[in-house]
Parts: sequence; structure tokens; C-alpha cells
Amino acid sequence: MKMILPKDFSVEDRKRMAADLFRKGYNCCQSVLLAFADVLELNKLASAKVLAVIGSGFGGGMARMREVCGSFSATVCLSGFISPANDPDVKDARKNNYALVQEFAREFKELNGGSIICRELLGLDRRVTEGPEPSARTEEFYRKRPCSGIIAEAAGIVARKMIELSETDKESEESDCYFF
Repeated sequence: MKMILPKDFSVEDRKRMAADLFRKGYNCCQSVLLAFADVLELNKLASAKVLAVIGSGFGGGMARMREVCGSFSATVCLSGFISPANDPDVKDARKNNYALVQEFAREFKELNGGSIICRELLGLDRRVTEGPEPSARTEEFYRKRPCSGIIAEAAGIVARKMIELSETDKESEESDCYFF
């Protein structure tokens, strides 16, 4: 399987797209997933609508439970498109996918103070629980939360990997703008 990247694909654009989607009201996971919707649509793998649906429950560290960060969860979801492990009999595929997720986790932690946990990233007390009501998206919300930057970095992690794999593929074959 080969995946085509758009000719104008760049890390900075994907980071900006993800942060912009968050400011438009998408949750952290949806914002990162949707920053790659055009790539997945171009390759007939998933639509923006499906990605928004898949990511809907991961916001706020999984439904505002402040567990695994939704933007990191999006990198895990996208790893399945980059390094699929969809056949349970192909153990190497699973191993490769898990290796990619672990690579994403290492990079995410390096960029975010050593954690992939929402409450830790936000500096919240673990004893405090929140209901399912999403936070109001006000200018104050965006000022006090590091989420936009974290989301942008998560998109950057995925975009850099896509470019890296695309360049590796260019060296091994004469096709351009492919990865995996």
C-alpha cells in the first residue's frame, strides 16, 4: 500500500491547521485528525466526517476524564493509517504499528514535559472530576489552556513522520509524494 501526500504538504501548515480547527470548536483529537483529512480522503481511506465522528469521544483526555490527551490519541489513530495492523495474523504489522506509537509517545513527551496525560499537561488536580459538559470556548479559555500548542505539536509529530516516510520511499523508488 502506498499513500499519496499533497504536493503542498508541510509540517507548519498541518500544525496551523490543527490549532485553527481547535479554535473553531473541534476537540483536541478531532483537530489533529482533521488536519490530515485531505491526505486520508486523497487516498480513499477516510472522510473528514468519519474522522470527526471517530475523534468525538477523545476530547478532554477521553470525554473530559483528563486521562490520555486527545491530541496524542489522534496520533495513535493516525498511526493505523501510516503503519496499518489490521490483520491479526500479521504480527510484524502489529509490532511495526506499536513501534510507531511508542515513537510518537516519546516525541510527544519530549515536547510536553514528559507526559501524555491530559490532567498533567493542564496541571489539574487528579482528585477533581469534571462532568461531560464541554468548557465554553472563550478567549479566556484559549489564554489559560496550553491545548492549542499541544495540538499543533501532535500534528507536527505526524506530519514529520509522513514526510520522513515519503522521503525514504523516494529514495527506494522513483515515485514521488508517497509514504508507507
